[in-house]
Amino acid sequence: MPKDLTHVDWPVSTARLTIRRATADDADAVLAYRTSPSVTEWMGIPPEDFRARFVAPERLDLLLVIERDGVFIGDLMVRIGDAWSPLRLTDQAEGVQAELGWGLRPEETGHGYATEAVEEVLRICFEDLGLRRVTAGCFADNVRSWRLMERLGMRREQHAVRDALHPSGEWRDGYGYALLAEEWAASRAGLGPPPA
Repeated sequence: MPKDLTHVDWPVSTARLTIRRATADDADAVLAYRTSPSVTEWMGIPPEDFRARFVAPERLDLLLVIERDGVFIGDLMVRIGDAWSPLRLTDQAEGVQAELGWGLRPEETGHGYATEAVEEVLRICFEDLGLRRVTAGCFADNVRSWRLMERLGMRREQHAVRDALHPSGEWRDGYGYALLAEEWAASRAGLGPPPA
């Protein structure tokens, strides 16, 4: 089973959106929205070398772009990684999980686009890439973000106390969410969560 984004048949379409691999040409569109106050509130002000960081191959390999009618509206990050395992089982734990992140241009929020895009990326992770677990995190006071995760069936696994430095310079609580492949499959089949 392929374990990286290069093996997906891009672009992928949903009812209203197109999701594709990011290219170096997307740097300015991403930078433009990431300087908006409602975005910097959670992500911070982009660094001066943002474009150089964005086009670095190891970064581009993680990034996807969300478009509506051919117009950039946001981006997604999919970081595929290994699960912890004892040394003798590391081959079974390689590339089996992913961490997700996302952002939208402020004027595109509130229309369900993030939900639609992240739901499709979950499908890609579980169905196309065969991953076993997907995680995402946010500041505890970023209500829109954790509500999106819960709408998609992700389970809150962690409430970490003052574990992350907010762009304001304050240490704030964070939430960690996760979804397993079998939970995803059960929800798609209308069966609800699997038995514990």
